[in-house]
Amino acid sequence: MYAAGMRCPLCTTDDTRVVDSRPTEEGRAIRRRRSCPRCGHRFTTFERASTVIVVKRDGRRQAFDASKVRLGVEITLADRPVPQDSVDDLVATVERAAYTSRGSIHADEIGAIVLEGLRDIDEVGYLRFASVYKEFQRASDFEREVASLDAEESLNERDR
Repeated sequence: MYAAGMRCPLCTTDDTRVVDSRPTEEGRAIRRRRSCPRCGHRFTTFERASTVIVVKRDGRRQAFDASKVRLGVEITLADRPVPQDSVDDLVATVERAAYTSRGSIHADEIGAIVLEGLRDIDEVGYLRFASVYKEFQRASDFEREVASLDAEESLNERDR
């Protein structure tokens, strides 16, 4: 396989051959061993996804960091009987949304994805996260959210 445009750093030939390719950096990058058919030089390249920018509520911008999402979800689900696979799946869902967002994603969109995922995983975790994400001020805010969960659950049971 030849990759047009991948220049050999030694002889500057435009076409080099991929000898080996494997994921690295926990799947966030691809390491490729390449060989130049002209001079025989072998070298390594790394392909990484471009950085996604998170636009915060106050307008600040920062690089997306899935470990921050994971930490927030894990804190929310502390002492809850939730399998680690569920947390991993939720974080992966947020990552997919971030990396398919064309370069930037709003923090509110990340919060909405987490909230939706937590609704399916654990109601208590959902309420914990909702209280911060939706900025609950009073007990009535919790009551309203619980009523909304109950109504949704009733609809789901009726549709079964």
